[in-house]
Amino acid sequence: MKLKLGTFILAAALTPFCAQAVTLKIACGGGIDDLCKQSAAEWAKKTGNVVEVVPTPSDSSALLALYQQILGSGSDKIDVFEIDVVWPGTLANHLVDLRPYSKGAEAQHFPSLIANNTVAGKLVAMPWFTDAGLLYYRKDLLDKYKLKPPTTWDDLAASAKKIQDAERGAGNEKMWGYVWQGRAYEGLSCNALEWVASYNGGTLVDASGKVTIDNPAATKALEMAAGWVGTITPQAVLNYGEEEARGVFQSGNAVYMRNWPYAWSLLQKSDSPVRDKVGVIPLPQGGANGRHAGTLGGWELAVSRYSKNQKLAADLVTYLTSAEVQKMRAIQGSYNPTIPTLYKDNDVVKANPFMAALYTTFTTAVSRPSTVTSTKYNQVSSQFWNASHDVLSGDQKAGDALSDLQSSLGALQSGGSWK
Repeated sequence: MKLKLGTFILAAALTPFCAQAVTLKIACGGGIDDLCKQSAAEWAKKTGNVVEVVPTPSDSSALLALYQQILGSGSDKIDVFEIDVVWPGTLANHLVDLRPYSKGAEAQHFPSLIANNTVAGKLVAMPWFTDAGLLYYRKDLLDKYKLKPPTTWDDLAASAKKIQDAERGAGNEKMWGYVWQGRAYEGLSCNALEWVASYNGGTLVDASGKVTIDNPAATKALEMAAGWVGTITPQAVLNYGEEEARGVFQSGNAVYMRNWPYAWSLLQKSDSPVRDKVGVIPLPQGGANGRHAGTLGGWELAVSRYSKNQKLAADLVTYLTSAEVQKMRAIQGSYNPTIPTLYKDNDVVKANPFMAALYTTFTTAVSRPSTVTSTKYNQVSSQFWNASHDVLSGDQKAGDALSDLQSSLGALQSGGSWK
């Protein structure tokens, strides 16, 4: 079934030369349409061109399917695409190398994002806004029990159990220590990658394309998480996505929560039971020798190789991803910048006090192996989240699940190559 696309037209003020104006089409979705329209209109006014903003599906799977349909046909229907951080490898063959047009602007962004968006030496997308997994915690409860925010997973488990049991004893039988995303979907891949990476267990597939998931550190990480289920984490977490976890935490029934930055503004709404009671820090490290590891998320802007106006489209992308526009989006919409210096900007920090604490998290964010596994990433991730879910649910032991996963991922490769 083909999806119909509506358009919103943003045009520069009419001039005697308006017949010379070029019309560009950009796909903006994911709840950021208003800010995209605003900035695109500014670019149109500056350059004397026209921008048509094409609304897209909010569901990422439907969005990717639509993009593949359009790009696979070689259509010039859209010049600029908003793409998920895990799609550069999947869509790279249809996208323009932006380095000849960027004038070095990529140097301003987080290196991990530029590396993520570079496929076979070509910069196929520019970072637009970013995400990373974070730990939310109840400041009031930690203060009540004279506990410090956890730095390791063992610290988290111990304090979560202590507060959970005490609060239940005081009458809140619904209290849990820790909620996260445990449903068998991409969100679980993000959580599980964080656990594995925090114990220095790698990222499933390394930068050279070698499958590395079957190792003692990864096994320990999954065994740890499985031990939470039914103790500090409800059994129902096996069906939780982001919003289910947030619902429990925001209702006041969890001490800790793993989620993305978007949750902050919702937790601070005037009708939120936990308003002004929440802190946010990097996710714990896997023991004294481990590391803090938040999975990299976010969205990028890319130019279609089928665009008839590639240079102009690249100029639009450069403008939309500039420090000027990113600062506006951070202040008006709490979208996390991809430019490190903005995390020290007084206006940005004033509007979003938590962002200053995110700087280290983003500079050390862990990328999913989407670029190296290219078009097979969805299969890789699906196998990873299913294996992880089997361990969490008790259907399989961690060592056996990862051994099987190592073999099945190896079988996905064609002669040792992911292409």
